Amino acid sequence: MSNCIFCKIIARELQSKIVYEDDICMAFDDVNPQAPVHVLIVPREHIPTLNDLTGNHKEMLGHLCMVVNKVAEIKKIKERGFRVAINCNPAGGQMVYHLHVHVMGGRQMTWPPG
Repeated sequence: MSNCIFCKIIARELQSKIVYEDDICMAFDDVNPQAPVHVLIVPREHIPTLNDLTGNHKEMLGHLCMVVNKVAEIKKIKERGFRVAINCNPAGGQMVYHLHVHVMGGRQMTWPPG
């Protein structure tokens, strides 16, 4: 998608602080962090929302969950704890329409989240 900011980061048209990457996804620091550690994990495939997933995405989605653990370890928040979130559409708080997983930590998270 030519106007998708995450696609531009994946294509390295925009700079970002990359935390992890492989053939399926890329993880980078959020430019507007909501916690001391706030990393976004995005699939390389442009998928607008959770609603756009199909049965063909099961393996990719599982892979993203495994990358959450890698990111938590890299950022040294794995043992203390962290929050994982996927927002979907406007009422869910989604601002960029490219599926992404938020990994947040480095402080006590509160409930409800907001």
